[in-house]
Amino acid sequence: MNAPVLPRALVAALLAATALAPLPLAAQQAKDTARLDSPVRTFGRVSFDARSLMIDGKRQVIWSGEFHPFRLPSPDLWRDVLQKMKASGFNTVAFYFDWGYHSPKQGVYDFSGIRDIDRLLTMAEEEGLYVITRAGPYVNAELSRGGFPGWLVNQKARARTDDPEYLAAADEWLTRIDAIIARHQINGDGKGQSGTVILHQIENELVATTPSQRRYMDHLYARARADGITVPLFHNDPGREGRWVPESSQVANVVHGPNDMYAFDGYPGGTCTVEGKPTRDVAAPDWGFYGAGGVKGGASASPETPGFLAEFGGGWFDYWGSNGGYECNAVQRGKRFQRVFYGTNLANGIDIQSFYMTYGGTSWGWQPAPVVFASYDYGAAISEPREVREKALEMKQLGGLIASVPDLAGMVPAGPVAISSPAIQVYHNRSPETDGRFLVVTHKPSNGQGDESFTVTADLPDGHYVLPLRLNGFDAKWLVAGVDLAGQRLVYSTSELQSAQTIDGAGLVLLYGRAGEPGETVLRYASAPRVRVLEGRADFAFDAAKGDLKLSYVHSGRAVVRVEGGGRPALTLILADEAEGVRYWRAAPDVLVRGPALVRGPALVRSGKVAGRKLALTGDTAAPEPLEVWAPASVGSVAWNGQAVPVRKGAAGSLVAAAPLPGPAPVALPALTGWRTAAGSPEAEPGFDDSAWQVVGSRKGASLTARADGQPDMGMDAYGFHDGDVWYRGRFTGAAAARELSLAYGGGGAGMVQVWVDGVFVGQDELPSGLPRPITLGAARFALPDAARAPGEHVVSVMVRSNGQNWDLEADDFHKEARGLIQASIAAPEGPSFAVPVRWKIQGARGGEDLPDPARGVANSGGLAGERQGWHLPGFDDRKWTAAAVPAQAAPAGTTWYRTGFDLAVPKGQDATIGVSFGDADRPRSAARYRVLVFVNGWNMGQFIAHVGPQRVFPIPEGILDHHGHNTLALAVTSDGAPGDALEAVRLVTMRNVRGGVPVRMVAAPNAPDALK
Repeated sequence: MNAPVLPRALVAALLAATALAPLPLAAQQAKDTARLDSPVRTFGRVSFDARSLMIDGKRQVIWSGEFHPFRLPSPDLWRDVLQKMKASGFNTVAFYFDWGYHSPKQGVYDFSGIRDIDRLLTMAEEEGLYVITRAGPYVNAELSRGGFPGWLVNQKARARTDDPEYLAAADEWLTRIDAIIARHQINGDGKGQSGTVILHQIENELVATTPSQRRYMDHLYARARADGITVPLFHNDPGREGRWVPESSQVANVVHGPNDMYAFDGYPGGTCTVEGKPTRDVAAPDWGFYGAGGVKGGASASPETPGFLAEFGGGWFDYWGSNGGYECNAVQRGKRFQRVFYGTNLANGIDIQSFYMTYGGTSWGWQPAPVVFASYDYGAAISEPREVREKALEMKQLGGLIASVPDLAGMVPAGPVAISSPAIQVYHNRSPETDGRFLVVTHKPSNGQGDESFTVTADLPDGHYVLPLRLNGFDAKWLVAGVDLAGQRLVYSTSELQSAQTIDGAGLVLLYGRAGEPGETVLRYASAPRVRVLEGRADFAFDAAKGDLKLSYVHSGRAVVRVEGGGRPALTLILADEAEGVRYWRAAPDVLVRGPALVRGPALVRSGKVAGRKLALTGDTAAPEPLEVWAPASVGSVAWNGQAVPVRKGAAGSLVAAAPLPGPAPVALPALTGWRTAAGSPEAEPGFDDSAWQVVGSRKGASLTARADGQPDMGMDAYGFHDGDVWYRGRFTGAAAARELSLAYGGGGAGMVQVWVDGVFVGQDELPSGLPRPITLGAARFALPDAARAPGEHVVSVMVRSNGQNWDLEADDFHKEARGLIQASIAAPEGPSFAVPVRWKIQGARGGEDLPDPARGVANSGGLAGERQGWHLPGFDDRKWTAAAVPAQAAPAGTTWYRTGFDLAVPKGQDATIGVSFGDADRPRSAARYRVLVFVNGWNMGQFIAHVGPQRVFPIPEGILDHHGHNTLALAVTSDGAPGDALEAVRLVTMRNVRGGVPVRMVAAPNAPDALK
């Protein structure tokens, strides 16, 4: 059949029209992955359907960040972090609770001091944050044993099953922590007390799904309900495998569980392990409306409950010996990544997102699992030294949009739009209640790096519109259209909304965009309004037929436009570029007593309160910084951190400070001098008195690590020692076969073993580092000196450093892998297999599970002789020690202690983070091979391993460090004694310094060795 011949001119016209016309979007098609007609389930004040969570019947986007109080052992600073989270746009905080942190011994629990969960949850309520509680029993969290207590390692029952012995242990913990949580849940505890806990997790990342685990999960659900927890319950599924999905799900191949909601986690994106450079080689996944659906489709595994990411990558952990680093991670999952990935999630109907981590903090003492070192910075929005990173400022903008547009909660797909470029994709959602729209615009795939100008054509609630847009590199735009806000009707904007507030009945709206990009905003009026450009440049035109006021501008610094009349309240519209936009802070109605305010200038705005005609603001300045405030007309004066600030009326209707707010003064840090030193391995000496030590073989643990037939249980856990260093002393009679010591040991990540015979050092062995999943067991052989074969009794001394016990991520009791010595024998390496009998004893932390220092707790309990004698404590008298120079020129094999004191006088009203730095801070590793336990005022703040790295600087939180008094630094330095393997230079450094902060008191703990008796 012949095709008809068209006129040449018509063909040309059609081709031209096709080239210019927008292309229909094919990739952005919603799938049938949610049952949008599902019924509402109600749990007191909290309810949900397939679309979103609701609180008091109002739909909410839950925008949450993870924070671990056990990684910040200064409770006053918990408030600092919570205030920074709130200021950075979060409306919710998620807390893990570490069972082992609270329980050194079965039946013993501590919720006081640095473990005061009641105080923590009260703080969260006071700061206006909803709370998601995650109480375990197992949490993982890169903690030793995944958060299980040390004593549980000796339990023969399989953990995370319905074994009665394990359930009894778990119930010990749960009844105690649940009682605290119940008092603080939003539904109240039935006794008149309530708080802001809205969701509760009953287990974490349980991958095993046997009948035993199902019965275990049923038990946990029933336990929570019996303990008075009435909010919705959930479990966090790692990897979107459809595990422990509510019974309502009809999706094939899911594993059903007793949970009310299905939650999962995800950590997409590249890593920083190659040359320490960030990469973005993964596109944002569709795990909801626009995904493939099914059991592994994310939210689609549970179509009748809202999309819920209990953990989404807010960074990533670093490991011993890495070449990456947390600053790289902060970029990798930082600015732009957040817009692309978090926006894609929100567009996919995942209305509950919690970002792990938002503040990572410090795995101080012996908290770290083998995979991590002391810093748990995580590349999070708030750094380990509590710095608000650039990525937090971007989160403030995104969270501001969520807070300003309630329509975003519970949106559903709105159908395809048309795009003029095949390199771009757009997610287009709508609110069934208001028809408000949300458009997430990204490259296709979303990891695209190109610069692209294009148009998006869409039928919006107020008409058919063509939106001119641009994406520069890896980026996304979060756009809203057809929404009512601050008394105005926003038809659409190609700029992003950061804040919309009503003050004294007038609107105040902040829009922003990338510097140099054009922007276009259309507002709807009944008649022509009066428009004045108060600052900067903007063009405007009114379409009387549609009632559209179109504002056109280029994002450059700031423009301020005043719009009055037209049938709507007055509007002040701030049009900013991105750098200008991040200088603004929302003081929301739940913070201010009498209406909202918008504050520009300071590095951080923590709170605002109107008292009479005064607006009292608190916050931080990192330098002399301006202050500009939009507040109710009743406000006539402004105070900043308690000090009056002279202000004048600005042209944009704001109050402007007459002079910049003062910044911080420099912090003068003393040089660390006056060092004193003492030998710290007396256990290596032949005459050392070990009569009080336990006999190896007198106890049996539950380790799953195999050992040779006839070998006693040598593992440290069987004897009540679960963390840190442990010593063994063996006695044998000299014999011709006493030629070699063979041993197997468990040392965790970068762990090690040292050996002496008759006081003579014979060597050490270290586990490999530089692996994301470390080798945790080692085997070593040591040639014995000739003297070991002489007649008479000889002593072999062995020190094992355990850097954490394994996770139980696979629910296979992996946390019961042995630590300390596994087996040891003395024999000739060749010839008849005759082993020389050895009688072993063991000693670890003072008191074992009976902590002599419960205030500092398990994390601070190690087995060095100096720790047992209190050498790490400020009140120890070291005047008889030998004067020493640091850096040291040489070191003996074993452990050597160094102590010094220093005074600090941080200027009043300033918040500084001061750290202890070793050697060259710009190098992740040194040639010198040694390791240091860092004790500040008696607190073990981490371990430095010079030749492994990468951490060289250890931040010490105020409250542990006295910023206005005397401090003691004690270092337990362990070396192999080789030339050059000695302590390098040690100095104090200021890691951050601002004017402001929160009041911080010293954390109470024993200071003198006598207090540990």
